[in-house]
Amino acid sequence: MKVHYECAPCFLRQAREALDLATDDEKLKLEITSQLTDLIGQRFQPNASANEIGTEMHRTIKRETGNHDPYHQERAKSNEIALKFLPQVKKILKEDPSLKNYLKAAIAGNLLDFAALGLDIDMEAMILSAMQKELTVDNSPELEEELKKGRNVLYLADNVGEIVFDKLLIEEIQKYEVKVTVALKEMPILNDACLEEARDIGLDEFADLTTIGTDSVGVVYKDVSSDFLELFFRSDMVISKGLGNYEGLTEMDLKDKPVFCLFNAKCSPIAREIGVEVGDNVVLKL
Repeated sequence: MKVHYECAPCFLRQAREALDLATDDEKLKLEITSQLTDLIGQRFQPNASANEIGTEMHRTIKRETGNHDPYHQERAKSNEIALKFLPQVKKILKEDPSLKNYLKAAIAGNLLDFAALGLDIDMEAMILSAMQKELTVDNSPELEEELKKGRNVLYLADNVGEIVFDKLLIEEIQKYEVKVTVALKEMPILNDACLEEARDIGLDEFADLTTIGTDSVGVVYKDVSSDFLELFFRSDMVISKGLGNYEGLTEMDLKDKPVFCLFNAKCSPIAREIGVEVGDNVVLKL
């Protein structure tokens, strides 16, 4: 996705929050902020890629502070919230075990995103509310058709905590007799899930686990590994979670690959781009 005008203040908000999490050194934070404003000033141009700028910004913060995982506590908090509400989500799914409801559960998990929404959000209330909302964009029938005829599914994970709900969906789609491979981040960035968090919740019991080969925000084509790209184009279909992955995938030549993006439209630029309201739930075929 190309940058919109709202992306610049969002970058600066994320930078402030990440710096506050990464270090208590006020002088260092000022020095890094100066670097980041220069970075954004130089890179923030029409047709620039939003998640490429975000990736460079967060890598700068990690490198300059020496803190390789500023969101460590928030990542743990996300898992706590997800596991707390897992019984309630399972109860809703038992009452309506349709594929669409499992997709909605996975999207509800997408709200566990401190990077997009900030640190002072009532995540618990938002998750339960999201489970009650219908899909504003609903390409789930096409997704199900691809599951019926495909054999290999690549699942692009997003955030820690969110993967607890992804696990429910992955277990469900395996009823279509497909093999699922989940791609996670190679190293921590923001609150994105890595192999360790996926194994902690037992995701490896239901799917093969791999990484995209890097720590980019979403999928950045020029940064991901050749092994990941080979897997991407070899898979029969792709299910992608979250805004960062959506941003990156829209910058790629998908070569007619069936790609379905599952997310909550948490920001105005993406909502406007796909024609929905902020907060709407989406199953979108690219």
